[in-house]
Amino acid sequence: MRTMRLTERHVAALKREIADPGPQLLPGFRPATEADYDAIVRGWLGAAPGGGFWLFAIGSLIWNPVFEFEEQRVARARGWRRAFCLGWDHRFRGNVEQPGLMMVLDRGGECSGAVYRLKPETLEADLHRLIRREMSMVPSAFPPRWVKVTTEAGPVTALTFAMDRRSPRYITGLGEDALVEMFATACGFRGSMAEYLYSTVRQLESLGIHDRTLWRLQELVATRIERAHGLG
Repeated sequence: MRTMRLTERHVAALKREIADPGPQLLPGFRPATEADYDAIVRGWLGAAPGGGFWLFAIGSLIWNPVFEFEEQRVARARGWRRAFCLGWDHRFRGNVEQPGLMMVLDRGGECSGAVYRLKPETLEADLHRLIRREMSMVPSAFPPRWVKVTTEAGPVTALTFAMDRRSPRYITGLGEDALVEMFATACGFRGSMAEYLYSTVRQLESLGIHDRTLWRLQELVATRIERAHGLG
């Protein structure tokens, strides 16, 4: 496993105690309701293909899952890529002065992640936890969808979340310098963007997944934090 430049020491330098400001609704959005969640979970259960209920994860659901699973595989999705394109986060890992961006699947390219076969006995409860974590407002900027992924044991159809490019929360065109600055400064009530990047890259590497874009990003962010906080 490669040694990351970005470490827990860098993450600790950005640690701040920030109160949860609550949902930050944009015009045209409303808070999700229990009726919304119930309908979505019923739809998932009714549309799930045979062979078990699979979930494809590319980021925080790998290192901080909210579900029970009985099998995990490394999987590749073609036609989709990781992208920090879900903005702007003024709550979880950013704030009004220093907004963050979240990573979701966007169209184009391909990427590897982890696919999980969820436990049948806890499936419905796990799906309710999942949708409440992933969707706090309606319409969702990264709605759930079924995708085909390949694994060493064969292809599976899995549930995932992918960016809706028509959403006003779709952010594109940011240069590398802007991304590095954001990751080295933004922080919300759940933690910093640097912590998010650190946890994601570390977990991907532990699975044998080397994302070259994220790897370069963590090196640049570590350097930026060192300069700003006097870390040798």
